[in-house]
Amino acid sequence: MREAKYYKKLKKNKVQCQLCNHFCALDDGELGICHVRKNIKGKLYSLVYNHPVALQLDPIEKKPFFHFCPGSASFSLGTFGCNFRCKNCQNYEISQESAVEQKVKYLPEVKPEQIVQQAVEAKAQSIAYTYVEPTIFAEYALDIMKLARKKGLKNVWVSNGFMSEEFLRDLLPLLDAINIDLKSFEDEFYREIAGGRLEPILENIKTVKQSKVHLELTTLVIPTLSDDLKMLQKIIDFIYKEVGPETPWHISRFSGAISWQLKHLPATDVQLLEAIYQKAKKRGLQYVYLGNVLDPDKENTYCPQCNKLAVRRLGYQIERLDDNGHCRYCGADLNIKCIDFK
Repeated sequence: MREAKYYKKLKKNKVQCQLCNHFCALDDGELGICHVRKNIKGKLYSLVYNHPVALQLDPIEKKPFFHFCPGSASFSLGTFGCNFRCKNCQNYEISQESAVEQKVKYLPEVKPEQIVQQAVEAKAQSIAYTYVEPTIFAEYALDIMKLARKKGLKNVWVSNGFMSEEFLRDLLPLLDAINIDLKSFEDEFYREIAGGRLEPILENIKTVKQSKVHLELTTLVIPTLSDDLKMLQKIIDFIYKEVGPETPWHISRFSGAISWQLKHLPATDVQLLEAIYQKAKKRGLQYVYLGNVLDPDKENTYCPQCNKLAVRRLGYQIERLDDNGHCRYCGADLNIKCIDFK
């Protein structure tokens, strides 16, 4: 347990968390929406500092990042808790755990320097803050990120993008890449299915893009909930106009069997995903990928200028056909970052 950094004290031992856009106002003894930040006698504490619940070496493509350190390994960690309540969540057993204060007592303590050392020993090129929304373990993440930088490791986040403006300002200087879930372009979806709001996420996406941090976006297409083509066209237009056509966009197929509360829904129709893919390419998005479909060609990277194959992907097996982040045929910039990870 560690006193939180992002909060302000209110009257009568109340506090207001300043970490994400929920801005939870908490009475003494009360937990935030994330279930991992608690008001204890007028001070806000993180219950998960030094207590990861998941540690694993993953291919960077699994996050997914297709244009950042392609073919490298990322030491991945997450804790209990999340500031969203996504009904489609695949990691709900840790993200939606409500008895965090009791459960962390049985977890081993892993200090930031130990995380970094494990990453170095695993020969990872980066540390990924993932599995749940990493914003909720912000203090722990920042301390790890500072040490990781000193060891030459990259820091990458997989995020819902709902962090506060204040925290994002502190995060960006330590961050190398982030994949943000743009779940829908409808605020109603965010409120009813995810437990959040759309507008702060759009603003944060634009802020990240204006920084030097590498950005990729992911949209899970859920039947009946986020599969409307008109809505998805708005996402495409937003990416093209506000974020940039060179921004990689991952379109993922939904599977009800592994979701938290949407097991009754069918898997996304592959033909629909193909239609979204074609709409995105027609609009001018340069790097569009289909995830969880049995078509490896839709995960390959092609040069947007001459259409030659630049990176071939078969599962997590990667074949680099580019020239140091540029097309070897026409020299076009492929927006591939972290090419010197070896």
